[in-house]
Amino acid sequence: MPKSFERSEVARHNKPDDLWVIIDGSVYDLSKFRDLHPGGSQPLVDVAGQDATELFYSFHRGSMIDKPKYAHLKIGEVASDTKHLTRRDINAPVPYGEPHGFWRKKSPYYRESHQRFRQALRSFIDKEIMPTARDDDMKGIVPSKEINVKLGKAGILLAVVGSSKIATDLMERHIPLPGGVKSTEYDQFHELILAEEMKRHGYYGLSDGLIAGISIGLPPILKFGSPSLQERIVPDIVAGTKRICLAITEPYAGSDVARIKTTAQLNPAGTHFIVSGVKKWITGGMVADYFTTLCNTDKGPVLLVIERDDDTVDTRAIPTSYSAAAGTSYVQFMQTVVPVENVIGSIGNGFKYAMANFNKERWIMAAGGNRLSRLMVEECIKWASVRKVFGKYLIQQPVIRQKLALMAAEVEAVHSLIEDVTYQMTQMSEKDMNTHLAGPIALLKFKQTRVANLIADNACQVFGGRAITKTGMGTLVEVFNRTYKMQSILGGSEEILADLAIRQAMRQYPATVAKL
Repeated sequence: MPKSFERSEVARHNKPDDLWVIIDGSVYDLSKFRDLHPGGSQPLVDVAGQDATELFYSFHRGSMIDKPKYAHLKIGEVASDTKHLTRRDINAPVPYGEPHGFWRKKSPYYRESHQRFRQALRSFIDKEIMPTARDDDMKGIVPSKEINVKLGKAGILLAVVGSSKIATDLMERHIPLPGGVKSTEYDQFHELILAEEMKRHGYYGLSDGLIAGISIGLPPILKFGSPSLQERIVPDIVAGTKRICLAITEPYAGSDVARIKTTAQLNPAGTHFIVSGVKKWITGGMVADYFTTLCNTDKGPVLLVIERDDDTVDTRAIPTSYSAAAGTSYVQFMQTVVPVENVIGSIGNGFKYAMANFNKERWIMAAGGNRLSRLMVEECIKWASVRKVFGKYLIQQPVIRQKLALMAAEVEAVHSLIEDVTYQMTQMSEKDMNTHLAGPIALLKFKQTRVANLIADNACQVFGGRAITKTGMGTLVEVFNRTYKMQSILGGSEEILADLAIRQAMRQYPATVAKL
């Protein structure tokens, strides 16, 4: 049973070398910690012998006090006849901090399996990824093979690409999905949930390092690869023992994919290709064992699976605005030998396959990107509820509530659009999706990245100086402001997608009809 202290007794310990404080009804002896305090000793001396709860939460996250390394500082509790309700005892969801389908009771889209799937994902991420997420992202630590295998065993890597036939077969034969979801239950709303949960920790670069490679590099093989190619490569990738990435973009060609210069020359015997060229900004390339690569041949574009070869495949890290944990790389193929068995689909259709892959990639990016924006809404509401300025909490200031309302409204609007597009996907074949949803998905991603710009601006103003500081209460806002523009470039720039959305729409609206 913890020792009990009267507040009057705590008040007597009010000197620099005899320094006690009260936080959330618990008593802490900070006498020896004073000189170790990252903010210096003076802030602790200023509250010696006092209840420092309000001040503590103005500078620290609630999780800080629960860290094991600080456990020895707690020496007891404040004597009281009534239970002290701490901020950490309050488990109510932060308004607009969760997708509506998760915290509201009614939804036309989500079934019990979706809720079970989300809870299982969240439990895994909270245990295996959250504890080191901040340090891994800030230090640029690419996710290890160990965590990749854990993702595989948990069924998360399979869930990333779970709507294909071979993935369904693997679910039934080898790997269970998170939450025990059956292959017959699994749909695009489960994939939407996965995209959201993998971004919930707030570290964009780390999240991409964990699943971006497989999420965009494996689908072309699943959709267009031969059965033998799939059987040879897919099981190891979804098990986490091998990794893959998508290698399309080049220094010469960003959104203009048709301008790529990488070549694949078939040898006279017709047994293999010789690939030469470079790829740039390749997410996950630093750790990839396979590169799903778009090349030019004398018979047209081809998608090839290129296996890592230390002698002829060189990968170099590219420093970007977000974390090196994403494994972003410059890839050089130096007369790399690729067997013809590694052709995805047929020669001449590589560009078409790459374009078909973009729809799902952009949809996933929009879902994950909006989850990051939602996290900013949550962070701002929590901060506004604890930060006092001019004698009032920020949440009591009309100008702050206006900013929060604007942020929440835009995030919810994007989320509603995401759910509508996702529902359309559940009702369509792959062919119909490529025909009818390319434009709406492009418009969705355009809208989401424009909203992210608004979110970044307002979150920065709500947090003030803390939003531009890499540590402390505003760390997640600082990360968001440093990385959110990645969303407006990767997968197709805003301008390209906006134009694509309107061009696609106009194909179904002949000019001769447009009469006012």
